Amino acid sequence: MSFLKSSAVPLAISVLTAVTVLSCSQTNETTQTSAVTTGSEAPSATAKPASTTASLPEATVDPASIPAHKIADAATILSRKQVPILCYHQVREWRPKDSENARSYIMPVQVFKDQIKMLADSGYHSISPDQLYAYLTTGAPLPEKPVMITFDDGDLEQYELAAPELEKHGFKAAFFIMTASIGRRGYQHYMDKQQIKDLADRGHTIGCHTWDHHNVKKYQGQDWVTQIEEPTKKLEAITGKPVRHFAYPFGLWNHEATVELKKRGYLSAYQLAEKKRDEENPLLSVRRIIASGYWSPKTLHNSIKNSFK
Repeated sequence: MSFLKSSAVPLAISVLTAVTVLSCSQTNETTQTSAVTTGSEAPSATAKPASTTASLPEATVDPASIPAHKIADAATILSRKQVPILCYHQVREWRPKDSENARSYIMPVQVFKDQIKMLADSGYHSISPDQLYAYLTTGAPLPEKPVMITFDDGDLEQYELAAPELEKHGFKAAFFIMTASIGRRGYQHYMDKQQIKDLADRGHTIGCHTWDHHNVKKYQGQDWVTQIEEPTKKLEAITGKPVRHFAYPFGLWNHEATVELKKRGYLSAYQLAEKKRDEENPLLSVRRIIASGYWSPKTLHNSIKNSFK
């Protein structure tokens, strides 16, 4: 059955948090366990102060313009060293009704600030999806200790709290927007069009996260228009920039989805911590890990080291 637009959208959005928790928590628990049990040490509190130029400028070449004959084959792309990619969702204080699973991906404000400060103090440099694409396809150089910081769904606090904190350390991020929720206010608030455009104007990447967060593994026929093509056009109209990077709802994907996204001009798509990547379209199955609200800076540091080889 196709997932088409209906009057039930507000209800779907209101229960999105609960559904996402159930899908994401198992993946996140595996990563959290490996991070906590390792003996590695995070940088001390006396580490080098964060640089205000932590993110180096992106390459001037538009990744979409790279000639096909210069793009590496799938085996070469899969063989390249993985870049750490972090996935954040809500950045807010825990509420009494938040379940234990929900709190694994709801990031208390100070916990978020401490994690981002650790990245800066440790010498990490944020990169964009375009930079990652150029690196994977052509071997283009990346800054020392690259990391990609991503946010899913388009929650308002990502704009009001997370983006300013990132920029304080010179970081940029990718924000994957679910277009059905743009401008909504309720139990969970979401960014409006002007805020999304402002992030793009400030040098952050705006990507697509479908229309209303349905599982791409279940799409049929018109769903690809409703969930991918129309949201892409809407985000491009809002930002005035091409939208060519995608994040899978719940991190769920299959080979058919990579083929459909490639047909529609997407350069990369991001899953979650699953080790598997598509052997034919590895750029459309790039790995991320969820940064947990339970993690100290040390645990995040260890998880980055252990999760990306």
